[in-house]
Formats: sequence, structure tokens, C-alpha cells
Amino acid sequence: MMMNTTTSSRVEIERIAVIGGGSWGTALAGRLAANGNDTVLWAYEPELVAEINGSHTNSLYLPGVHLHPALACTGNLEEAVQGRGIILLVTPVQVMGGVLGQLAPHISPEAIIANASKGIELETLRTVSRICGDLLGEEALSRYVALSGPTFAREVAMELPSLIVAASRNEESARRVQSAFSCPCLRVYTNSDVVGVELGGAVKNVIAIAAGICDGLGFGHNARAALITRGLVEMNRLGQAMGAQSATFAGLAGMGDLVLTCTGDLSRNRTVGFKLGQGMKLADILAEMRMVAEGVKSAESVFQLSRRLAVEMPIVEKTYQILHEDKPARQAVIELMARDLKAEG
Repeated sequence: MMMNTTTSSRVEIERIAVIGGGSWGTALAGRLAANGNDTVLWAYEPELVAEINGSHTNSLYLPGVHLHPALACTGNLEEAVQGRGIILLVTPVQVMGGVLGQLAPHISPEAIIANASKGIELETLRTVSRICGDLLGEEALSRYVALSGPTFAREVAMELPSLIVAASRNEESARRVQSAFSCPCLRVYTNSDVVGVELGGAVKNVIAIAAGICDGLGFGHNARAALITRGLVEMNRLGQAMGAQSATFAGLAGMGDLVLTCTGDLSRNRTVGFKLGQGMKLADILAEMRMVAEGVKSAESVFQLSRRLAVEMPIVEKTYQILHEDKPARQAVIELMARDLKAEG
């Protein structure tokens, strides 16, 4: 049963564009509209635009979920962002640069740029904040907000209790995004560590694939718990090398999202790993999936980033080798267990 969570006490109504009609973008757009914001969703597929506007459903990505009737959808990028005070990016990170390049001439210079996608661009090893800075100008980073946390799109769309983080170097920008999203079923915390929140969202998908591999191999709960713990260590190492705050990785965008993605059955990345552990080929797994598992590309980008920064990330390295160098999964786990003995840290 869905909670009645429409927020009637909010004073300020934001005009918001959500760019990306996948499961996560649709769930967030529906939430924003239900909170009373003037919300438009941009979707790539014409048939999806027609369905959302006509029947208030997204059967491609969120079957069985009814969206708020005030949510509008368009297939025109310029129309989507015209006059909007908050632009929320929810496209796959690997196409983010191209989409943002098309949007740039039409975005208001005062608009908050928020991002809810997770990953690191493979070609350039840029985070989404860095992509925004390069395409929109450094001044845009003062209005940039990174959204992350332990959230499955379907549960947010079903109004189950969820928590996220809105991170920005600009406290006012973070608070505006916090206010736009907050309701009895979605609690939003602010944070100033943009780099840490972005890295947590990228690395956790890679570790989730590794956790799925362990489960697919039948290695049990002990191995999965240990892998999650050591994965958090690797996340923290990379974060420290990039100037993030260690405390971020103990919070919602770090440990919280990592635990969810490594253990939840709705996790696309864990599912990819599980099927790899069972012996399926990556190409066959991806061919079965409509939605993107960001961890597949992020495994390569995070691995390359760790090499560039000389950060030791053995779980990420082995996951990369399984995904992109055809290393047998069981052999990779054996190699991890056989590494030189050392003190924990």
C-alpha cells in the first residue's frame, strides 16, 4: 500500500527538468511532481513520452507504477530545460557529455545543475561534476549538486521510506534540492563533499558486481561480508587520493549505498555479477538487460583511475579483469585470497 506523501506545506514551488526517462529518472520526476513542484521529464523514446503523458505510466522501466498526473514528459531537450530553476541529470554517465553539450546553450545561467547518475566517464576518467565544469564553465560548479544514497528506483516510486544525500559546495543549492525532494517517504541530508559522494556512487557499482560474482559462485555470507568491508576500504583509498572526506564513505553515499547494491535483489550490478559467477558470458547477460548496469563501464574507468593515481584497489582490479579480460571468476577470487599477508588497513 502506498503512503499518502504529497507535501502540501511546502511554500516554494520549483520549476524542475529531469533529464532521463529510465527507472531512476522517472521515479525521481514522479516524486518531485508529487511534492508539488512544476516538473517536466525528458525521455528519449517517443513512445515513452506518449505513454507518460497519456496514461501516467512507464511500462518500459517502471512497470506497475502509477506516476503523479501532474508530471509532464517531452522528447525535446530545449523545451525541457527552458526556464527551469533546477536541471536534474539522470542519463547514463557514459552519454552524459553528449547530452549536456546539447543542453548547455539552453540552460539558464542561474539554474542549479543536479546529478543523480553514478559513474565515471570512461574516455576521460571525469566525474559528472568535472564534465559539468568543462561544458558549462567553472562557475556552474558553484551551483552543482550531487545526489546519491541507498535507493532502488522502484522502492522510491512506491513511496517506501528512503534516504539520500544532496552534496554541493554551495549550501543554498543543496538546501533547495533538499527541499524539493523531501517528504515523509524521502528524507534528504545535505553534504559538502561532492567528490566523495560521486566516487561512492561510482565505486559501489563495481564492488556490487564483485559481490554478485561471489554469490553466483556460492561462496557464502562470510565472503560477501568481507568483500563489502574491503570494498569500502578501496573506495576510501581512492577518495583520499582525490581529496574526498573519509566520513562521507561511512555515510549514506558510501557504506549505505554499497551495502544496498551488494545485497539487494533489485541491484542490476549485483545481478550481472551473480550471472557471471554462474558461468554466463558478459555479452549474453547485457543482451538480456534493458536498463544499464553502470558498474560494467565503471569497472574499467575506476581501475584506470586507480592506476593513474597509484591507489591499490585489488577487488576493483580483479573485477575489471573478469569483465574485460575474460579472467575466470573463480581464479580471480583465489588470487585475491592468495595475496601477501598484511595488517588490516
